[in-house]
Amino acid sequence: KTLKERMQRNFGMPNPEGYRKALRLMRLAEKFGRPIITLIDTPGAYPGIGAEERGQAEAIARNLFVMSRLSVPIISVVIGEGGSGGALALGVSDRILMSPEGCAAILYDDPSKVPDAAASLKMTAQDLVGLGIVDEVIPEPLGGAHRDPRAMCDRVAKTLANQLYALVELPTDQLIAQRD
Repeated sequence: KTLKERMQRNFGMPNPEGYRKALRLMRLAEKFGRPIITLIDTPGAYPGIGAEERGQAEAIARNLFVMSRLSVPIISVVIGEGGSGGALALGVSDRILMSPEGCAAILYDDPSKVPDAAASLKMTAQDLVGLGIVDEVIPEPLGGAHRDPRAMCDRVAKTLANQLYALVELPTDQLIAQRD
C-alpha cells in the first residue's frame, strides 16, 4: 500500500528464486493430490542483470513447461497486473479468473486514463472473456474490491470452489490435454 512496502516486495516483480520456490510448492501439491491456485499481480519478472545471471528466463520457461504437465487442477486468478512472461510463469492453468481492474497505465503514465487504455487494448476482464483468454469474471463489490475486501474474498472463494468442483471430476489425461 505504501512506497516502502512496494520497495520491500520488489514492486511485485519476482526473481528466479521466487519462480523456483513456486514450482517446488506446485510439485508438492501434485505429490499430495491438492489443487493449485495462483494469485497473479505482477508487472513482470524482475528485469535486473543479477536476475538474468541467476537464470530468470530458464526459471520462467521451466515453470511454463512443468505447470503444463502437472496432474492436479490449476486455477489462476488475476487480481491486478498480469500481462508479461513473469505472470505467465504462474498462469498456466485449467481456468483463468479475473476481477475487472484497469490494465495499462504504462501507455499514458496517467492513472486517470487506465480505463481508456484498457478498453482500446481490449484488456478489460469482459473483453478477455469474449476473446476466450479468461474463463470467468469475478464481479467486484460496488465501488471496487478495495472498498469491501471481505466481500471480494468471499466472491473469489465461491468462484474458486465452483471451478474446482468441475475440474476435480476430470481424468488426469483430459485435464493435461486441455492445457495444450
